[in-house]
Amino acid sequence: MSKHITKLFEFAYHQLETYKLPNAFNTKYNGEWKATSSQEFINKGNTLSRGLLKLGVKPGDKIAVISSNNRTEWNLLDFALLQIGAINVPIYPTISEEDYLYIFNHAEVSYCFLSDKDLYKKAKSIGKEVPSLKEIYSFDTLKKCKNWNEIIELGKDESLQAEVDKIKEEVKTDDLATIIYTSGTTGKPKGVMLSHKNIVTNVLDSVPRLPLEFGKITALSFLPVCHVFERMLHYLYQYTGTSIYFAEGMDTIVDNLKEVKPHFMTVVPRLLEKVYDSIINKGSELKGIKKLLFFWAVDLALKYEPYNANGWWYEQKLKIANKLIFSKWREALGGRMATMVSGSAALQPRLSRVFAAAQMPVMEGYGLTETSPVISVNMINGNMFRIGTIGKTIDNVTVKIAEDGEILVKGPNVMQGYYKDPERTASVMTGEYFHTGDKGEFDKDGFLSITGRKKEIFKTSGGKYVAPALLENEMKQSRFIEQILVVGEGQKMPGAIVQPNFEFIRDWARIHQEQVSEDNQELIDNPKVIKRISKEIKKGNKNFAKWETIKRFELTPDVWSIENNLLTPTMKPKRNEILKKYTHLYNKIYENNPK
Repeated sequence: MSKHITKLFEFAYHQLETYKLPNAFNTKYNGEWKATSSQEFINKGNTLSRGLLKLGVKPGDKIAVISSNNRTEWNLLDFALLQIGAINVPIYPTISEEDYLYIFNHAEVSYCFLSDKDLYKKAKSIGKEVPSLKEIYSFDTLKKCKNWNEIIELGKDESLQAEVDKIKEEVKTDDLATIIYTSGTTGKPKGVMLSHKNIVTNVLDSVPRLPLEFGKITALSFLPVCHVFERMLHYLYQYTGTSIYFAEGMDTIVDNLKEVKPHFMTVVPRLLEKVYDSIINKGSELKGIKKLLFFWAVDLALKYEPYNANGWWYEQKLKIANKLIFSKWREALGGRMATMVSGSAALQPRLSRVFAAAQMPVMEGYGLTETSPVISVNMINGNMFRIGTIGKTIDNVTVKIAEDGEILVKGPNVMQGYYKDPERTASVMTGEYFHTGDKGEFDKDGFLSITGRKKEIFKTSGGKYVAPALLENEMKQSRFIEQILVVGEGQKMPGAIVQPNFEFIRDWARIHQEQVSEDNQELIDNPKVIKRISKEIKKGNKNFAKWETIKRFELTPDVWSIENNLLTPTMKPKRNEILKKYTHLYNKIYENNPK
């Protein structure tokens, strides 16, 4: 079967045939890890498929699946739905009730499966306004909510297995498998339609970039599986015989790393920034020679270049740094981390250098929901890793750069379109090419780099173009700056709205015996804090032409988060929402500096 996988549910059968893992999927319940073997996964998945058929689920039905954390149940349900031709509509747990209502009605969801009490309240509150919704089931045991075990009970009747097998055979590779609603940084969610073929080909074309031995890998999964990046990797894990352990949550990730000792995980830059900052904070607390050694190693790591490009003497020093300092970092991440893959936002080169120097290289990749998602990715083997780039395109995916610099993509991974929105679909397609909305360029060796977001690139009143993403990424290298939004369309010069890293600033103040308030508003009004952040902005401006540097900025007292709708579920700033909330700060930047 492996040679001819054309449908998503076939990955599970391939894993059983090829690897027979005793612990294919692992979730923690009440403090204990519970393993599901490749065989149990198929058995339980088939039981679920039978139960769903008995419930009345038919091919083409849209089923919403919402979970606050990744867990085996999600994967089982996905498998069970796909092999009976139903369509999985995964939904971000953190989006607003208004968005839930829109998606449920737009997709005409007939059943909803969710993980816990809070999500049940949210779904229940809008349920009455969704005519298509028949029932809600929960993975956790909740009062007043039906439990998914009822479906498993229904499926214990094995007489329906022949029907499951028949439908499974009739599912075609071009059939719609999932509709993924992307929140985007603007407007109403769009329903991206992905077929079995879209995601299957993306999995198989990404496999050669996994530099680890198949059948012997342990991966930690914590990025939301409702996001296509993590979900595609779950299928890839099944294909490569990788045991998946689901992290309990962001707050327990350090403990989970130590328990699971993974070889591999996917990350977003925000997580690596937090890990790096906590390591540096610990280093700052050291005294004497230990502190000197620590920062000597960090400085050395910040100069890292792959493939011994810095020469023999540098490599010798790095060996010492690894033995004395970085071995402790590796231990903190479980001790076996061989590589990580980063997606969803630009990775700062300093993080790329530091983790690679510490023998835990981070391979940055690029993709969109609309491309299932992987377009390009770095790889440590074969000279295919270049810091500051998003790697080379994967097999069977073609990228061309349009005249205006936009990245256009063609391949079997390009979506079928936006659900019920042919106009919007037509607006992003030119023939077989999908318009990503990102601007980019290839270097002479074929490595792709992003140079900005087409929609976000703006013109100052002097007629000069500014790419905010490049400035923002540069500024976020500062540990004083948590989030930043560069503004200035039609204005005389660029400005910025900045969310400081409050935690770090308070630590910094303590080390320097400065008094800073526990109140965020008072902290950002403190002249010393403003002066320090101004120094960081000046430093970040150095690599940019005069017209594109940030001349003025304002600080926000709030932490930008998914919950307050200022960040997307993948932690990208929501431009329109931030500008709406901080109009007064925007006006302040420009009121004494008219166009």
